[in-house]
Amino acid sequence: MPSKEKMKLFACRASQDFAKKVVNEFNQIKYPGEEELTLGNLSVTPFSDGEFQPAFLESVRGATTFIIQSTFPPTENLMELLLSLDAAKRASASKVIAVIPYYGWARQDRKDKPRVSIGAKMVANLLKAAGADRVMTCDLHAEQIQGFFDFPVDHLYGSKVFIPLIKSLNLDNLAIAAPDMGGAKRANVYAKQLACPVIICHKSREKANEVASITAIGEVEGKNIIIVDDMIDTAGTLKKAADVLKEKGALSVRACATHPVLSGAAYDNIAASALEEVFVTDTIPLSDDPTKDKSKIKVVSMTSTFAKIIHRVYNYEEISSEFVH
Repeated sequence: MPSKEKMKLFACRASQDFAKKVVNEFNQIKYPGEEELTLGNLSVTPFSDGEFQPAFLESVRGATTFIIQSTFPPTENLMELLLSLDAAKRASASKVIAVIPYYGWARQDRKDKPRVSIGAKMVANLLKAAGADRVMTCDLHAEQIQGFFDFPVDHLYGSKVFIPLIKSLNLDNLAIAAPDMGGAKRANVYAKQLACPVIICHKSREKANEVASITAIGEVEGKNIIIVDDMIDTAGTLKKAADVLKEKGALSVRACATHPVLSGAAYDNIAASALEEVFVTDTIPLSDDPTKDKSKIKVVSMTSTFAKIIHRVYNYEEISSEFVH
């Protein structure tokens, strides 16, 4: 039965396009008689010193309120989400759900050296303090980050869109590769679904965002290889991994990575690499700089998956079937 509670969906500035697609997808699957969803009116007033203030221009009293925002750089994107959550709570929303397609600071999930912060936990604390009752996100850098929250977390997987895409490529002698040891579990999930072998790329770093060397472990020669990862940042690792695999006799190398962070020289690295195609999702928008070479980058949308989960959560339905990956 459809919920009788009101539903409101808003988007902060960094995820407006994503949210509009979610609304369209939601209206395709809504129940007969269920009210059509529209994107709510959330304004942000900037101040001359750089501060800003979000404000809801319509009532959210008693409503299940979803607020969509990916928290990629700059830091203002996270701050805007936190202020919007606080505004919704103070406006008497019944529930406030943070929909975070890309959860920033997720790479800071542990103390890997002395005297450093655990950013992923701190952000979880901030979301709770701001008034979030629930979080929806996709492909966390480390799945155990879900344990940093004291309320429900719906963790969606990019494999929901990537595995059907890989199957549609109809590649013979397919193999899945992990770009590093940390991605071995993710690669194994893909390989099981696709009934193909796994290749592990072992990398050594001299410092953050800079890979010293990569060694491929597994049968590479004669394979059409797809590297799977949760994100692409500078694409330095991805470029080196693709080049090494190609040198070792791979027929072709492609990549599927959920979050296109694409900082620094990422676009140039992808363009200059042995990669034939790089598939990413729309959790982070691509750069609108016309000088960036995007010819190898193909965007696959996660908005249908998010719309399904939002619809099920709103209607108090089971969601476990959507998390089989």
